[in-house]
Amino acid sequence: MPTWFPFLLQIALETFTLFVLLVGLFGLIMPVFPGLVIMWLGTLVYALIQNAADKMTGWDWFAFALITILMIVGNIADNIIIARKMRDQYIPWSSILLAFAAGIVASIFFTPIIGLIAAPLGLFLAELRRLKNRDEAIKSTKAYMVGWGWAFGARFIIGVAITGLWMLWAWI
Repeated sequence: MPTWFPFLLQIALETFTLFVLLVGLFGLIMPVFPGLVIMWLGTLVYALIQNAADKMTGWDWFAFALITILMIVGNIADNIIIARKMRDQYIPWSSILLAFAAGIVASIFFTPIIGLIAAPLGLFLAELRRLKNRDEAIKSTKAYMVGWGWAFGARFIIGVAITGLWMLWAWI
C-alpha cells in the first residue's frame, strides 16, 4: 500500500464526519429533525473507525464522552423548553402531540419545510377546535413558535459546541 493512502483515507474520514456534523447542525432548524443525534452518530462512526485504526487516545474518548453528554442534554433541553412554553399557556398535551405529529408526518411525506409549517398549523387547528376562539388559538400557536425559537437557539449553541469539540479532537 502506498504511504500516502492512509493519509488520503484520514482526510476522507474527516471530511465525511465534518459533512455529517454540518448537516446535523443546519438541520437543527427543523423542530422534528434529530440534528444532535445525527451529529453524535457522525462522531460515533469517526470514533469507531479511529479506534479500529488504534488511533484513539484517552483525550479522544474524553472528547467523545463530552459530545455524548452534550447531545443528551441538548435533546432533553429541547423538549423541556418547547413543552414548558406551551404548558405556560395551558395548552393540553393532546394539542402538543398533534402539533408534533403533524410536523413529523409532513416532514416524512412531503419536505421538512412543509413540516415547519404543518406543526404550528396543526397546533392552531387543534386549539381552534378546542377553544373555539381564533385569537386564543393564535396565542397558543405563538407560544409554540416562541418555544421553538428558544429551543432552536439552545440546540444550535450545543451543536456548535459539538462541532468545535470534534474539531479539537480531530485536528489538534
